[in-house]
Amino acid sequence: MRRLILPLLIAALATSAHAQTWKTPRNGFGQPDLEGTWTNASLTSLERPASFKTLTITEDQARAAEAARARGMAASNRPTDPNAPAPPKADDPGGYNTVWIDPGVSYGRINGEVRTSWLIDPADGKLPYSPAGRKLFADTLASARTNFDGPEGRPLGERCVLGFGSTAGPPMMNVLYNNNYQIQQSKDHVVIVVEMNHDARVIPIVDRTKPRVSLQQWMGDSIGWWEGDTLVVETTNFNPQESLRPYFGASLFLSPDAKVTERFTRTSASQILYEFSVQDPKVYTQVWRAQMAMNATQGPMYEYACHEGNYALPGILGGARLAEKEGRKAEAVEISE
Repeated sequence: MRRLILPLLIAALATSAHAQTWKTPRNGFGQPDLEGTWTNASLTSLERPASFKTLTITEDQARAAEAARARGMAASNRPTDPNAPAPPKADDPGGYNTVWIDPGVSYGRINGEVRTSWLIDPADGKLPYSPAGRKLFADTLASARTNFDGPEGRPLGERCVLGFGSTAGPPMMNVLYNNNYQIQQSKDHVVIVVEMNHDARVIPIVDRTKPRVSLQQWMGDSIGWWEGDTLVVETTNFNPQESLRPYFGASLFLSPDAKVTERFTRTSASQILYEFSVQDPKVYTQVWRAQMAMNATQGPMYEYACHEGNYALPGILGGARLAEKEGRKAEAVEISE
């Protein structure tokens, strides 16, 4: 037992000492330096899967789960049998081979703890939808699957306006692939370039005591300020069409009246602690909070070459028009990971 306890004590003391000695670097403006390329790619998701009962798990449990995921990915990546018959018509073969998917290979680690969900409040790791909010989400998702009237009715990710699943946020979530972010700073602004869908969040650093005009725009209207070593960003005035971002089964839904508060704190040379809370009484029964690890990664980011009006959207709408011409209803598009 002593052999086990001593290394654990040494590791805990080393972690504590690092936390006490780490000093956030400053840029030329005297601000905490958040610049660099970061990734939130992870097997950890916003909500806690049913397979986990607690917010944290041990390193042994994490390694076992990560190894099982790696085996599954390797099996899925095996070459397709060229002699295999076509799948039955009723089956959806899916839009991606596994080789295109890059969600991450490990669970998120924050303060030395392995996290099973980014959500920390509520404690059960589930989004606190109200009955009305859940219906709003379900109705929006159903519309995204079945509305073929025109491009405006299709989800934002499909239209290449914003990345699917709230990649640009706020809050900025990890999804199937392209989970990279580049942060750039000037004296009066912080810019977060989002790999998917090549969005740029331009966040002015403001004096909150002075009046300002709030504009309704994609990704909401953000303002930022510094609290010690932490960048705090508050976002309101979301575009109503952003309710169409629950694409690919993402369970995050915001109304135009939501307020999202984000906190970016550099905790080491290789990690930013990204914390966020969402206040949206039209959708949720309480303010909910989450913590996410953003880890340093080698840049530069590659171009995500998706643009509004690409070939996919005319194909989707063209198929719907053909179905109408033939007297059929366009089939629902199943949006799921």
